[in-house]
Amino acid sequence: MKFSFVRRGLAGVLAGCALLGALSAQAADPILIKFSHITADSTPKGQGALLFKKLVDERLAGKVKVEVYANSSLYGDGKEMEALLLNEVQMLAPAPSKLEQYTKQLQLFDLMFLFDDVAAAQRFQASDKGKALLKSMEDKGITGLAYWLNGMRQLTANKPLVEPADARGQKFRVQPSDLQAAQYSALRAVPRKMAFAEIYQGLQTGVVNAQDNPWSNIYSQKYFEVQKYMTESNHAIGNYVLITNTKFWNGLPADIRGELEAIVDEVTVEVNKQAEALNAKARQGILDTGKSEIITLTPEQRAQWRDAVRPAWKKFEADIGVDVIEAAQAANQ
Repeated sequence: MKFSFVRRGLAGVLAGCALLGALSAQAADPILIKFSHITADSTPKGQGALLFKKLVDERLAGKVKVEVYANSSLYGDGKEMEALLLNEVQMLAPAPSKLEQYTKQLQLFDLMFLFDDVAAAQRFQASDKGKALLKSMEDKGITGLAYWLNGMRQLTANKPLVEPADARGQKFRVQPSDLQAAQYSALRAVPRKMAFAEIYQGLQTGVVNAQDNPWSNIYSQKYFEVQKYMTESNHAIGNYVLITNTKFWNGLPADIRGELEAIVDEVTVEVNKQAEALNAKARQGILDTGKSEIITLTPEQRAQWRDAVRPAWKKFEADIGVDVIEAAQAANQ
């Protein structure tokens, strides 16, 4: 009896040691952050993701490990939000339109010709109302960390788009956004919702014959091969919302979360600074191919387009918030 007790006691001690050893090894494993996105490494978002990984590797080595998956290599448009909510990925940087089912207010960034230029959009994003939008999804399990600039969006088609009437009958690819679709309908165009990865083939086969994106995406995805005309419309801010899983983020040790927040802030400054240069380089790259003609809208022509799409804004004012729209318009001054 005594021997049996001692043996059981020894077995318990050994089991406890094994458990402590396993827990110690587990504690030593770095926190894994999977960063998934749908664009090329050469785009502002791609560069931002790689810089985030680089700085984390340097400053949190052994504590945090970042894996970057570009070009829809892990999750595409249709699956990445579900993956984030399931904590299968921890960071994404989707366009605001991908988030409208979690907050309607971010639809603000899909209002065509709302902002006069990039500087106006950035002034709004830095304002109290702009920052508040980042926190508007936390009750849905999503925390916004920053806005990453991707440049202003431009129109492309196989016919010149100069006046609003030129868009009539064109089959425009749109993001999964009812607001985007409504604005193109107001132009009497035909909006067709389509994933980013499907745009080139859609243009090539004629499923769509027009689309809009910043210069960096137009160039990296080679839309100039299947679009004859590019209209420098600067009609919407092409930005991304850097987001994370709220439960994951709040569950991080305070010191690690603080360092990651500092890295995000640093990367955001660099992404936004590089975006203008990358888009200018991409625009020149398109010209150098000689395959597409670039048409630049005058301020008067932009005003005509704004007047043409503004009736569609009314349907979404209540969801976005009149005060938010007014704050955005005030940033133009």
